[in-house]
Amino acid sequence: MTPERASELNRKTCELAPVVPVLVVHDAAKAADLARALIKGGLPALEVTLRTPAALDVIREMASITGGVVGAGTLLTPKDVENAKEAGATFGVSPGATDLLLDACEANDLPLLPGVATATEAMALLERGYTMQKFFPAEANGGAPALKAIGAPIPQVTLCPTGGVSLKNANDYLSLSNVLCVGGSWVAPADMVNAGDWDGITALAAEASKLAV
Repeated sequence: MTPERASELNRKTCELAPVVPVLVVHDAAKAADLARALIKGGLPALEVTLRTPAALDVIREMASITGGVVGAGTLLTPKDVENAKEAGATFGVSPGATDLLLDACEANDLPLLPGVATATEAMALLERGYTMQKFFPAEANGGAPALKAIGAPIPQVTLCPTGGVSLKNANDYLSLSNVLCVGGSWVAPADMVNAGDWDGITALAAEASKLAV
């Protein structure tokens, strides 16, 4: 898969809703219900981070739920890419980008949303053909003002800011011309997931789905 095709596919994923839930799930038995709750609330694009032993099983469970588009986050190595693809992920997200990781995603036909933190990194990925990127960690890197400043000289790049994004500041990002969506974990709080409060999560998702509308 070419970088251009990867960016095109990820752009379509990011256009599904203003927020992509960033999910850290420890129990695969809760995965299907969590996916249904988020999809019901209007957030169909789901990023399952590879930060728990259960993550690949979570992806498998969520990939079977109608209406969802499930991706794997925290991709760091070629093996992560292969495992995510095998589990059913249809897109990948990484905190940064290396040639080894980019090569692996391209070879395995897994559209990667690569992470950047600086203008130089954004330019390097643009040079390779990636026009859809992730700005991470967003708040720690200066937040919406920094992203606006980066976008002025590099308007060819569209970003999904993630890291420190919340309901309170999401619209600061979504109002920028170079932002298509944001990534956030607030729509699936750990206590609500552990308690199986699916109606509560659906309500949070519904609130998030209306941002910047």
